[in-house]
Amino acid sequence: MYDPRQLQVLAEVARTGTFTAAAEALGYTQPAVSYQMRTLERAVGAPLTTRYGRGVRLTPVGAALARHAETVLAALRTAQDELASLVSVGGGQVRLSAFQSGCVGLVPSALAALRRTHPELEVVLTQTECAVSHRLVLTGEVDLAVVCDLDDAESPPDPRLSRIPLLSDQRCVLLPADHPAANAESVSIAELAQERWILETVRSRFLLACQEAGFTPRIAATTDDQLTIHSLVANRIGVAIMNELGVTAHTHPSVVARPLRDWPTRHISVLLWPDLTRSAPVAALLAALGTAAQGLGLGAAA
Repeated sequence: MYDPRQLQVLAEVARTGTFTAAAEALGYTQPAVSYQMRTLERAVGAPLTTRYGRGVRLTPVGAALARHAETVLAALRTAQDELASLVSVGGGQVRLSAFQSGCVGLVPSALAALRRTHPELEVVLTQTECAVSHRLVLTGEVDLAVVCDLDDAESPPDPRLSRIPLLSDQRCVLLPADHPAANAESVSIAELAQERWILETVRSRFLLACQEAGFTPRIAATTDDQLTIHSLVANRIGVAIMNELGVTAHTHPSVVARPLRDWPTRHISVLLWPDLTRSAPVAALLAALGTAAQGLGLGAAA
């Protein structure tokens, strides 16, 4: 039987690539991490790491054990959460992460509903990008994450995790209400080639679409704050693009949103370890997120 503390050390070494970084992440000393790894290697009967540059690389045996370690640690976290919920009926804590438009357009209504049905349940929310949320779920730093699928081709989710669909949404163009295209049912990027643009920091997909449409966008401003984007568009500094989920949370009275043609639909879901669905606090938050998603009236889950 392997010591869970040693499995945790192995999982952190696998994630960080060095004993020193693993020690910092776990609050241990570097000699303590080395000792735990040596002890685990004796229990396994084979080396788990090899030197690689200034760090370490897992051996095939180490990589296999690290995969199982993640599953074991996730099961222990589930047990801890479930027992905590039994000790404090209706209470407990759930750690949630979500990307920006999810934090703005989906999570608040879910948490408001949860407060009415489970007033003693505490939800700790972290706003971060989907790739970071994926890592936080894998390492157990959050219990579940609201993520989207458009970046999965570059960083596919770990197949051991469960994905629970919530909704889908479109990419929209934000225009001043008196813009010539404001009355159109939908707008293409090519039709706005002469406009000045307000862009978010992450823009590679948009720039590629502009290139394919035969133009280089004139960038008037860069911001990731959605209220700032709406205000800049309302004051005719430029036009912008935003996901439909973000638009539902706030629309300036002088701004209209029109669907962007020829853009892939975004699918939004919850990512978590399968065992955590049996945790009463996690199940309550999942139900609240599902209800909130349906109430938005956007695209169906896929």
